[in-house]
Amino acid sequence: MIDSIYGKKLGMTQIFAEDDTVVPVTVVQAEPNVICQVKTTQTDGYEAVQVGFGAIKASKVNKPMKGHFDKQGVEPKRYLREIRVENAGEYNVGDENTVASFNEAVKVDVTGTSKGKGFAGVMKRYGFRGGPGGHGAHFHRAPGSVGQCATPSRVFKGVRLPGQMGCDTVTVRNLDVVRIDEEQNLLLIKGAIPGGKNGIVRVRIAKTQ
Repeated sequence: MIDSIYGKKLGMTQIFAEDDTVVPVTVVQAEPNVICQVKTTQTDGYEAVQVGFGAIKASKVNKPMKGHFDKQGVEPKRYLREIRVENAGEYNVGDENTVASFNEAVKVDVTGTSKGKGFAGVMKRYGFRGGPGGHGAHFHRAPGSVGQCATPSRVFKGVRLPGQMGCDTVTVRNLDVVRIDEEQNLLLIKGAIPGGKNGIVRVRIAKTQ
């Protein structure tokens, strides 16, 4: 069984638990992931399976991708992703991985792309304190001194400076699976997960259950 499934984050809501407590959950719609290609050490140098998900019209598939799907003998999919496995020979093209495989999972790890926030300064990006707010102080939101003198006369790598904030690959670990709806292919996961609405996320069974 593949321990991961790709889906789309629909948003957040809240449901009532059995003890009448309110639980905030994120709804992930994970349509069946169809194996579109099996990659082995003999053919590709590593073990993995390529899964496809999301419906798409055949007229919207370009010729290279159409040839790929026709060669594998599967229906075209909107998204393709790879999942590393230990032995790819155990899987066959056309096999499906659904939310039903998460029935026994108590906790999951969710990976997604965080929301992009554009160019940000050090106070917003890293929580720097900043300088005095008075008009007489000419140091307010600047990062301050970051370099050295003649030796080594450069700024070291990794120094926290202004720059692009967000749009990072983020993994949130050990989230609780509250409910699974197999009919609508929904996973209700307790808490917040990375990314905005309609973002693609990877849900993986956590190693520590």
